[in-house]
Amino acid sequence: MNPKQMAAERGASLVESGMVLGLGSGTTATLVVQAIGRRLREGRLRNVDGVPSSSAIAAVARESGVTLTTLDEHPVLDLDLDGADEVDPNLNLIKGLGGALLWEKIVAAASRRVVILVDESKLVDRLGGKAPLPVEVIPSGWRTHIPLVESLGGKPELRKNPDGEPFVTDEGNYILHCRFDGIPDPAGLEARLRSRPGVVGTGLFLGIAHQVIIGRPSGVEVRMRGT
Repeated sequence: MNPKQMAAERGASLVESGMVLGLGSGTTATLVVQAIGRRLREGRLRNVDGVPSSSAIAAVARESGVTLTTLDEHPVLDLDLDGADEVDPNLNLIKGLGGALLWEKIVAAASRRVVILVDESKLVDRLGGKAPLPVEVIPSGWRTHIPLVESLGGKPELRKNPDGEPFVTDEGNYILHCRFDGIPDPAGLEARLRSRPGVVGTGLFLGIAHQVIIGRPSGVEVRMRGT
């Protein structure tokens, strides 16, 4: 297995029969949902339901045999398994390059335990050094946020599809990919962006992850919050 697959398999091993799960989005989340589906088919797990964080992962869950439910039916989840685009030493994250940051954050906030699955390429000393920060905005007036992001040291660019049209999230919003030369104060940046009318959410996931599972060529490393 490659490092990403190793992390996904370790994440799937945390699932117990009867759990209601948060299902993250992206390539690693796809691998873990497929691993959970395989365990269900093999009889190693029973009665596992999942709340998807995107329409794409919902399709993967259906194909894998994972029963879907909603936060209306299960407002508190046992475990959320998701990937990340960056992880800093304090287990703060940048997420959302898959375009599902709003649903991902809602599902994570509803979960008793959030476990992030990555390979070592996602580890950074400071957030914003590699990945752009996704910022979800409503389409109306989206250009008005550009001066604010620039004043905060970022370089925003509207995410587009291959055909040149704006990428639209499952909630019908746009995403600005904002590049920073590192983010020295993630909490301050989150507060400034979230206070702006029309900004729906950001890809800064601060203090949310309880555990990060890191796949490496040599094996799997587990990091816990506060250690």
